[in-house]
Amino acid sequence: MFEKILFATTASPACDAGANVAFDLAKKYNSKLYVFHVLGMPSRGFGSLVVDSRTGEQENYDQDYIDWVKEEMKNTYSKQIADAKNVQIETCSGNPPREILRIARKEDIDLIVMGSHTRKEEIGASRYRNVAGNTMQNVAKAARCPVLIVNRPCTTCFWYFSNIIFGTDFSKASYSAFLFAYKTAKAIGCKLHIFHALDISSMYSGKVISQEEIEKQIKEARKKMEETYVSKMEDFDNYSLEVWEGVPYVEILKFSRAKSGDLVVLAHHTREIDPEEAILGSTVEQVVLRSTCPVASVNHPDKVEHM
Repeated sequence: MFEKILFATTASPACDAGANVAFDLAKKYNSKLYVFHVLGMPSRGFGSLVVDSRTGEQENYDQDYIDWVKEEMKNTYSKQIADAKNVQIETCSGNPPREILRIARKEDIDLIVMGSHTRKEEIGASRYRNVAGNTMQNVAKAARCPVLIVNRPCTTCFWYFSNIIFGTDFSKASYSAFLFAYKTAKAIGCKLHIFHALDISSMYSGKVISQEEIEKQIKEARKKMEETYVSKMEDFDNYSLEVWEGVPYVEILKFSRAKSGDLVVLAHHTREIDPEEAILGSTVEQVVLRSTCPVASVNHPDKVEHM
């Protein structure tokens, strides 16, 4: 299912939850796993310094420093590496999201695994500000493959997933997310919950609407689910269709908790605009920051159509 997985890390404790998922996935699918760290931005001109992306300090960018960083990464993940078959440690200097995307294209990666933030102090700040890290946002925006974001320790693993939650707003981007959710559920043999949150707050700008109107729109959404998704699932019948009304990210999180969701799958953004120009949608950003299970952001059909 995933021949090549890229785990983007700073090898700091903030990336431990993502590391467990990345190594677990590579083991399950016998994948080649690239453990990748961007050293930092190099100085201009004839300078030989980089600003270490983990410590924020300037370091001499030479072969000794590169070897030291690789050795540190090996030591950090020594237990997982000892149990893995095909792991390659890579590092380079540069802008983190640009370099992560570059190696993903070069190696034809099928899945990127990363945290919502790369430094531990940013995690606490993010929960206060409710803002996801720039590296994650930029990678999720431009990646041609699904991006699996692990913000908290995963209580289960892909080996034993029971419930995958796919949240849709019926946008074009959501169909790529559906393909990833459906094919993953089918491969694992778990239940797929297709979920739509009827956003009555923004739709009517505070105007009170009748229950009849809400129920009419819920009925229409269920019909659209049948036509758009169920009709594409062939003989797969381990699914449910649910439509709740409210604030989308709140309802997705509530639904995921109610169903003991192991994975939430969403489109990177919801509006019909150029994916390269899209910022991280507010719904997926809030779900990423608050979800107790991993969240997959899917932005393009490239990798999911032929999974």
